[in-house]
Amino acid sequence: MVHRLTLTALPGIPLVEPGDDLASLVLRALPQADIRLEEGDALVFAQKIVSKAEGRLVDLGTVGPSARAEELGREAEKDPRVIEVILGESAQVIRVRAGVVIVEHRLGFVCANAGVDHSNVRGPRGQTGDWVLLLPRDPDASAAELRRQLLSASGLKSLAVVINDSHGRAWRNGTVGVALGAAGLPALLDLRGRPDLFDRMLQITQVGLADEIAAAASALMGQGDEGRPVIHVRGIPYPLREGAAAELIREKSLDLFR
Repeated sequence: MVHRLTLTALPGIPLVEPGDDLASLVLRALPQADIRLEEGDALVFAQKIVSKAEGRLVDLGTVGPSARAEELGREAEKDPRVIEVILGESAQVIRVRAGVVIVEHRLGFVCANAGVDHSNVRGPRGQTGDWVLLLPRDPDASAAELRRQLLSASGLKSLAVVINDSHGRAWRNGTVGVALGAAGLPALLDLRGRPDLFDRMLQITQVGLADEIAAAASALMGQGDEGRPVIHVRGIPYPLREGAAAELIREKSLDLFR
């Protein structure tokens, strides 16, 4: 038997503005890639277009930095207005060094700068100003709503949605795509109790399936001016089910490094 995972960047996705209907944009783009949605397919959305559609933009000209933001700004060598936005998105500051602030995001995961981003960001509909973009307020809810809309429009029963962002990793250089939000697939796939090739039962194996799909899609999305923010995925080699990216966040009691 041949096993195949196919990823296709959807063409023709325009620059997204607040209030845009992402599901409609995808449904218009699919025929351009000669794709008709099938049961078990997945769609991976870049976090930025989800955040932009949800209006998660902040004009730094409207931000007044606190004394804490001024202090951290000097330590991190960053604009204290950006630091103030980062603090507003954070539950805890974990580490600070020149150029980066590592935080526990209010959603529970650890990341750099609380996901607050300057790159590939402009004001809504051409508004002037110095704008930054925040992560979606509730990425799992955003993924679930996109999935609901796509299922309704397509008539399918089984479809997955992943919202992808690029994160760094402790002890390794480079960023990789991770799942900020997910719906319609097991974000964390528990393989404990399954046999290996020699019929020994797996004891500890849990797979971050949503992260694996996000990372694969990220290779096609790119990081600069590629303009490929939605990836169609076919051939996920596991059954789909209800799920959420929240499954991937390790409990603090099991975290050996904080």
